[in-house]
Amino acid sequence: MFFLGKVRSFAVVAGVCLYGMGPQMLAAQVSYDHATPAQLAGIAKDNSRHFGDDPDDAGPIATDLSGSLDPAAVGKAMRRVGDWQMARSEQYFDRIWTWSVLYGGFMAASDSLGDPNYRDAMEAMGKKFDWQLRSHLPDADDQSVAQTYLELYLVKKDPAMIAPTRAELDALLAAPHVSKRAGKTISWWWCDALFMAPPVWSRMYGATGDRKYLAYLDEEWAKTSDLLYDKQEHLYARDADYLTKTEANGKKMFWGRGNGWVMGGIARTLDYLPKDDPARAKYVMQLREMAARVASLQGPDGLWRAGLLDQGNYSEPEISGSALFTYALAWGINEGVLERKTYRPIVAKAWAGMLKHVYADGRLGCIQQTGAEPAPFKASASYTYGVGAFLMAGSEIRRMEGGLAGAKKVHKHS
Repeated sequence: MFFLGKVRSFAVVAGVCLYGMGPQMLAAQVSYDHATPAQLAGIAKDNSRHFGDDPDDAGPIATDLSGSLDPAAVGKAMRRVGDWQMARSEQYFDRIWTWSVLYGGFMAASDSLGDPNYRDAMEAMGKKFDWQLRSHLPDADDQSVAQTYLELYLVKKDPAMIAPTRAELDALLAAPHVSKRAGKTISWWWCDALFMAPPVWSRMYGATGDRKYLAYLDEEWAKTSDLLYDKQEHLYARDADYLTKTEANGKKMFWGRGNGWVMGGIARTLDYLPKDDPARAKYVMQLREMAARVASLQGPDGLWRAGLLDQGNYSEPEISGSALFTYALAWGINEGVLERKTYRPIVAKAWAGMLKHVYADGRLGCIQQTGAEPAPFKASASYTYGVGAFLMAGSEIRRMEGGLAGAKKVHKHS
């Protein structure tokens, strides 16, 4: 990663936003203006795969959206962003994780807004792929699309919707519980996996009542937590390669979106985990620990940067991680896991901050491209998974504020 030298004075560089850190503020070091050739190539690859794009001119920011938590105002912002994304992306729907997260957002929005259109598009997507996963003996990423298959099954009760997924999960249960990737000894060896796979396994339990899926979930999550969760910082390293990596200020490198994946994954897993699951209390405790730590790192603009412990070193807020944090915090309030008095102001500030990155046409900007660590991106950068997280966050906020159609969907833990 390319870094400028540290400058201990307030400065504004053309095209670079600075993050206020008090009298010892650092000049922004990680910005698109200083992206490496490898980083630019990664962005170009994501754009070529239709995950999103980052135009030089994305038009004006929306001025007709309210940052309040009023359910109608939240719903208006969700529709603006969701409709823009659907119109741009439906023809490119795929089963890779970048799309799976968007699908989860569309499902949540459909339930929250009482609008079947998004769900109907998800059912058409499932039929397009004949309800198949992306690969045989899939890793966490390739399991992720099954979250939507299973949610549709729980509404429609059509066994064809989950039969291929169940066959693959059963095959994974029978196979050695290790990664197919060389050098990785556990199945969920990277923290992102905790958003992609565990909610599939808890939903399969919800669909079948078979606790073998919970046993696998609890066993594999414990391995990942033992490896990557920092019990002092209450944050996750992205994977074992990052256990010793540091930011420019010398603090440990904890990726914003990576930790958002974990918190969002806990919420989506607990949705379908029975109250008597032996590991449930551990998931709840970890969510509480992470929520407190993340809340302490919220920026003045209500958002979080890609690098959590050196936020002054990043030129832009990062929306996908911020949306995942907002989703998990609002979910925790709704489920009685987090104290409303403490966390509602955090959620309110985050939602208002995110709306400042919604463009007039519905584009949601400041979303980092795919990767494994903090990296630079344009303010206009918009990618599918960030939109999915935003829709999930909005849905939970509407439920938190008593939105008419905000009641939680079919589920759940019992």
